Amino acid sequence: LIGAPFDGVMGAFAALGRDVREVDLVFFRGTKEELKGVCAGGTGSVEEEKITITVVQNKGAKDEGIRRIEAKTGCNVRQVLTDNGINVYQSLTRWTNCKGKQLCGTCIVNITDGGGGTNRKSLDEASTLRENPESYRLSCVTFAYGDITVETFPPIEAAQWTR
Repeated sequence: LIGAPFDGVMGAFAALGRDVREVDLVFFRGTKEELKGVCAGGTGSVEEEKITITVVQNKGAKDEGIRRIEAKTGCNVRQVLTDNGINVYQSLTRWTNCKGKQLCGTCIVNITDGGGGTNRKSLDEASTLRENPESYRLSCVTFAYGDITVETFPPIEAAQWTR
């Protein structure tokens, strides 16, 4: 059942005969490719794939800048940006944020290109950003699996600050 979706795994459990009394579960921390490598008898190490995160800072301002950051596939957008000295928080939230725990809803970025190469929005994230454009994401819960372009400090609607 390697790489099977959750519903597929649950269906497999449900299909087990009544005579099955024990099931061994093995949890693996790593990528799907690493797990396949281990199961095939290898070491599980695979060459890391890299992506490029293009960051547009202060769009439309005199000091607008563009930075390109190379990162691991599947990286957390907030972590990569903050590790590279890029502030994703507006105003005082730079000092009062939740440090990436999806509690404050203030690390908003605009994924202007490559949004299909990120994870889907959760219901909570969609609710938090409900009156903002679909391309707006909370960087703390956004993972990039392909090249993306990110704008920091996008304009946000008043409803954002109701959390």
